[in-house]
Amino acid sequence: MDSNLYERDFYAWANEQAALLRAGKLDAADIAHIAEEIESMGRTEKRELVSRLTVLLLHLLKWRFQPDRRGNSWRLSVEEQRYRIADHLDDNPSLKSKLDEAIESAYRLALIEVERETGMPRRGLPARCPWSFDQMVDDGFWPDA
Repeated sequence: MDSNLYERDFYAWANEQAALLRAGKLDAADIAHIAEEIESMGRTEKRELVSRLTVLLLHLLKWRFQPDRRGNSWRLSVEEQRYRIADHLDDNPSLKSKLDEAIESAYRLALIEVERETGMPRRGLPARCPWSFDQMVDDGFWPDA
């Protein structure tokens, strides 16, 4: 096993490690880096959830606070993120235990995006997410004034 392969060619390293694991050659596998990569994959899945929630919250906030600008694009974005969040949680059910934390992070990011996209100051918006997760992902939920 090439000990520098991890730094030089991640793809080759990953394939080599997969082959070693499949062959049951745990003593030859790069266990420390394998563990690090698995943990990194878990963090990536959580970031994906936060990202999807951010986009959903962005459009729900714009829907609520800019009713005169509501359009098909915002509606479709909300619908898309609801589907993607549901699929992501189906694929990663243990992330449900991280929903409160993910929503808090996503809401902070959504507030920044709302201000960037609309010019509305954040101080005029709710400081904390005004909706429950169940409301956010409910196909029938559309926040009105």
